[in-house]
Amino acid sequence: MSGRVVELAGLRAWLCDPEGPPLASDSDAADVVGEAFANAAPIVVVPVARLAPGFLDLRTRLAGEVLQKFVNYRRQVAILGDITEALRTSGALCDFVRESNRGRSVWFVPDLAALEAKLARR
Repeated sequence: MSGRVVELAGLRAWLCDPEGPPLASDSDAADVVGEAFANAAPIVVVPVARLAPGFLDLRTRLAGEVLQKFVNYRRQVAILGDITEALRTSGALCDFVRESNRGRSVWFVPDLAALEAKLARR
């Protein structure tokens, strides 16, 4: 296992270890989804350290493929950490993050406190 269960705003979440294998494909996402299912966690928290190189470059389509896997299996996913530098260099990523954060499936948050606050408002 490369994570642990935490409780956030009264909900079980699967918190991936930052040192675990990178999310580099939709099959990697399926492995994480499996861990979340096995631990009855409807929310998956992925530290930015677990994102494969190129994940935040939307031209690679990696983010779309990986995040879609979570959506298909009805797991909320939060990307946890600072992506400021990537946002500075990509207007498309800024738009993607803004739209994702308006929804209920995929969120980008700076820390666990911000995620917990977002979950508490649901």
